[in-house]
Amino acid sequence: MENRDEFLWKKAKVRVGFKYHLRNYLIINAFLWLLWLVGKLLFTNAQWPGYRFPWPIWVTLGWGIGLAMHYFRAYHTFGERSLVEKEYEKLSRNN
Repeated sequence: MENRDEFLWKKAKVRVGFKYHLRNYLIINAFLWLLWLVGKLLFTNAQWPGYRFPWPIWVTLGWGIGLAMHYFRAYHTFGERSLVEKEYEKLSRNN
């Protein structure tokens, strides 16, 4: 692919990266919530009070913030291409 647009190629790579990130987020968080639920069902007595509070919420929320930022970078550029083109033209005029 010699004639590919480099900007679009980079954007495609970012979007594929986001899809992998989302897949990993869903799989790992499902596992953590399942682990918490099994622990809650097995150890509900006073010796294991930590299983009453849903500790996976911190992982889900923290990672979810990072995932949301990755999403906006991948799908909402807010005119990034035109800004890059303007900056390129400005730099090429100065050289």
